[in-house]
Amino acid sequence: MSWLGLGLGSTLFGTLLLGFGNKYRYQLQKVTLAFDDLPSNFKGLKILHISDIHSGSFNDVKSVEKGVEKILHSKPDIILFTGDLVNDRADEMKDYQEMFSRLHAPLGVYSTLGNHDYGDYARWPSLEAKKANLERLKKVHADMGWRLLMNEHVVIEKGGQELALIGIENWSAKANFPKYGKLDEAYKGAEKYPFKILMSHDPSHWDAEVTKDYKDIHLMLSGHTHGMQFGLEIPGFKWSPVQYVYKQWAGLYEEGMQKLYVNRGFGFLGYPGRVGILPEITLIELA
Repeated sequence: MSWLGLGLGSTLFGTLLLGFGNKYRYQLQKVTLAFDDLPSNFKGLKILHISDIHSGSFNDVKSVEKGVEKILHSKPDIILFTGDLVNDRADEMKDYQEMFSRLHAPLGVYSTLGNHDYGDYARWPSLEAKKANLERLKKVHADMGWRLLMNEHVVIEKGGQELALIGIENWSAKANFPKYGKLDEAYKGAEKYPFKILMSHDPSHWDAEVTKDYKDIHLMLSGHTHGMQFGLEIPGFKWSPVQYVYKQWAGLYEEGMQKLYVNRGFGFLGYPGRVGILPEITLIELA
């Protein structure tokens, strides 16, 4: 048993060591999603979805730049970022703000906040200092040209047709994470649009509210789980320990006419690597 334990421990340790080299191996996932009631002018729309940048974890500017270049080369119509720009502090973006400000798309770049963006996991000298950090982070989004959606919706127009893009602050069904999001406020006025996309950082929001009370939201985009940065993915099969906490944790999920896509995360947090679950850039084409 001692030899078995040593062998298993050595295998796990070796796997984690190999994973250090995967943290910047950005994978472009191409996904086509069909909807019966998508307005005709939005058929073929290319949505670039990224999430969980976690700039405070980066230690290689040139490697991150390769990921940004991969986004630009995909030539999306619109870019959507679903939260966790930083680990805690707005100044974590100092070396990366100019780089991410290069992200542009014809229909704009839109963003939301994730649980780490509020600074809830850092020690602050005062509540005022914590609030000031959040305001600085909001300014980072604005200075990069990203339209931060704070419990609100905007209208995206293409060829005279419209859809609603809804963005809320972090909202989780898990007890350890905050519920700052107010979907009822963000949704108000969006009822009249024939197609709706929701940006909500935490995928537990899907079962808790969206599929129950907002059945006319066609597509929800999330991140948050990172696929735990550890697992196994082969064609037709995926596994990660995070699935025992999150029912929806990576990739596409469907409930009736509604779809949820969970991005595996652009960055990393805690363990500075990835085993089996690689960093993701998602290109979604609507059909």
